[in-house]
Amino acid sequence: MEMKERIQQKAEELFERYGIRSVTMDEIAGQLGISKKTIYQSFSDKDELVDAVFQKRLEENEKQCLFDKKEAENAIHEIFLAWNMIEEMLAAMNPSILYDLEKYHPSVFRKFLQYKNDFLYRVIYDNLERGIKEELYRGDFTIEIIARFRIGTIMMGFNMDVFPKNKFKLVDIEEQIILHFLHGIATPKGVKVIQKYYRQKTGK
Repeated sequence: MEMKERIQQKAEELFERYGIRSVTMDEIAGQLGISKKTIYQSFSDKDELVDAVFQKRLEENEKQCLFDKKEAENAIHEIFLAWNMIEEMLAAMNPSILYDLEKYHPSVFRKFLQYKNDFLYRVIYDNLERGIKEELYRGDFTIEIIARFRIGTIMMGFNMDVFPKNKFKLVDIEEQIILHFLHGIATPKGVKVIQKYYRQKTGK
């Protein structure tokens, strides 16, 4: 593994665990057993490092979303596949990470918003259309409105005014939001499919 990749990987690990603001370049260097100067040979400053970390994560997530969409048995299965990816991503993530990104690295945060509002919106919109055609989702709602509603809930778990980080886990919040969303749009046929995949996922 090249040094630049090692630095980026360690930075991602520390950002997710402690948030972005609290992790210094000195700490990243110390964790890797290298000098801070070595980091600056690969990244001009912390903002460039943060940008590289999040660009890689967004590209990986986009690739996984498209794979899940292709492999899914139906629209609800696609949501459950995405849920697995989200769960893995949130398991060790510090809730302050998006706040830090917005406040201290606004250019990177704008990339995240573009990804959310363009790519993820399209994925959700297409999923809703698919679910309606498969008669798993009701057809009595405006797809654009519900797609935008779902986009709006994506960052809700990171709002520490609503969900204090010492009281709730991100994965638990996301589980409740996804299930609430699915049950809100599902037909009776869809509810049975939700229950099937939920049993497979949790054993409950």
